Amino acid sequence: MHGLINKSVQAFLRDNYGPSLWSRVAQDIGIGPEGFEAMLRYDDALTEDLIRAAMAALDKPRAVVLEDIGAYLATVEPVRRLLRFSGTDYWEFLFSLEELQGRGRMALPDLEFPELRFNAECRGRFTLEVRGPIPGWGAVIAGLLRAMADDYGALVLIEVIEPQGICERVQVLLLEAAYVEGRRFDLARPRGGL
Repeated sequence: MHGLINKSVQAFLRDNYGPSLWSRVAQDIGIGPEGFEAMLRYDDALTEDLIRAAMAALDKPRAVVLEDIGAYLATVEPVRRLLRFSGTDYWEFLFSLEELQGRGRMALPDLEFPELRFNAECRGRFTLEVRGPIPGWGAVIAGLLRAMADDYGALVLIEVIEPQGICERVQVLLLEAAYVEGRRFDLARPRGGL
């Protein structure tokens, strides 16, 4: 697994639950408290161990932890900016989701970002098919979609639905694309930030 994935889980745990929880998780999986290097590769089994240790430390089911990680990632400013370049509103954002894998590979060619297939149904209902290297990418994407709906100010219902084989599915019901004012976003980088 690409180290950036593991480093993201580490950052989520440390930023949201503190360094002591992260240290406990790191000890449980047999790594030092400094954690992961973003540009190294790690055995997939270690990533699974990391997720299981996070579940145990937080006393939460796998899907909840992974969805929380997805929501967290959408608040990390460089990731948020990449996602916001996908469209001027949530509607455009949804229709650009299939391009995320390609954009991710342009930045990091060996990143195992999941394949996304977007299906528009009727009356603002969409299904996103998610195929990733480890189970749970559907929950990560659901969290990311929820956080981005808040960012855009959209009113949506998002549900991870029963997978079909290795294909995980996320259903999105867009009730109102401009329900409230979204977070400020400018094309230019904020001064002093990434």
